[in-house]
Amino acid sequence: MFSLYVHIPFCRERCPYCDFFLITRPGFVERFFESLAIETASKASLLAGRTIDAIHFGGGTPSLVPVSFIAGWLEQVARFAGPSTETEITLEANPEDLDVATLDQLQEAGVNRLSIGVQSFTDCKLRALGRAHTAADAERTVFGALERFPSVSIDLICGAEGESAGEWEGDIQSSLRLHPQHVSVYMLTLEEKTRLWRDVGKGLRELPGEGQQASMYRQAMTMLRGAGYRHYEVSNYALKGHHSRYNLSSWRREPYLGFGPSAHSFLQTAEGEVRFSNASNLHRYLADPANAIDFREILTDAQRFDEEVFLSLRIRKGLAVEFLRKGHTLGLQRLDDRLALLQAEGWIAVEGGQVTLTDEGFLFADLVAGELLSE
Repeated sequence: MFSLYVHIPFCRERCPYCDFFLITRPGFVERFFESLAIETASKASLLAGRTIDAIHFGGGTPSLVPVSFIAGWLEQVARFAGPSTETEITLEANPEDLDVATLDQLQEAGVNRLSIGVQSFTDCKLRALGRAHTAADAERTVFGALERFPSVSIDLICGAEGESAGEWEGDIQSSLRLHPQHVSVYMLTLEEKTRLWRDVGKGLRELPGEGQQASMYRQAMTMLRGAGYRHYEVSNYALKGHHSRYNLSSWRREPYLGFGPSAHSFLQTAEGEVRFSNASNLHRYLADPANAIDFREILTDAQRFDEEVFLSLRIRKGLAVEFLRKGHTLGLQRLDDRLALLQAEGWIAVEGGQVTLTDEGFLFADLVAGELLSE
């Protein structure tokens, strides 16, 4: 598979828990898309002859920009590479941006999958999360999207200030009533330098403890699986045939090309596996979009091994034991000891030559991976 990622950095305001690169000055939108066109043309040789399996517009808030800009960029890409009717084209969106006219325009532009940042169907929780939309906005938007698009995903966050288990259960029940094809469930985390991180540090706000968050995660797992959703990755659930192709390709370490400030890329080249990224600076990007890359590295064997461990464990298929034995630097006895310890904790299963996370292990995915990385 080969995918494209476009980082559209504009937001109305920064959510208190968000640490992504973004800009709250929409006056730069037109210049940004002019620069995006220049960057895309500069990467034409990397696109030539490729069949594009997935395109993902992330951010930021891609739904904030005029749809005509999205359509124009898709037309430009089609001149260099091969999007088709089979290409998954996802756009991340906020409910407050998606009126009927915008939904229709996105459909006409070629977008065939929406990822909607619902976060909650409860007004008090949405206010606690600093979101601009209401519960009614969320329901209206998801319903309208489901009428028009073959695949709709919604994001939910658990662990907001003051949230009870009953309120979280209500969010999941609201999701199941609407029945989107895909649901992503995220535990609210404190990211350094965010407004929420500062407020919690000052004692101005208090979040549910790790145990409460873990219970909410388990509750979502039980309810969504019971409704027919496949839990195919730590945070993601999908009805049959509706997993995110873009995200799954990233976890499988398949090549992708990023566009826009802060966007990352991963390609397999004659030099080896290469990761590179654009500068997280809009003004630098606008000044010279064809030369926006500020980081590039050819992965070492150890880096490739660690990435495979970290990413493969997140998905249901897991990791081959033989891969661990061939690539580890722990020594066979230490590796076996660590696998045995992780099994004893109930975090992994080792069956059929594969290491997979258990349901409880999904809560400790990063910790499990850390025990198996190269040293």
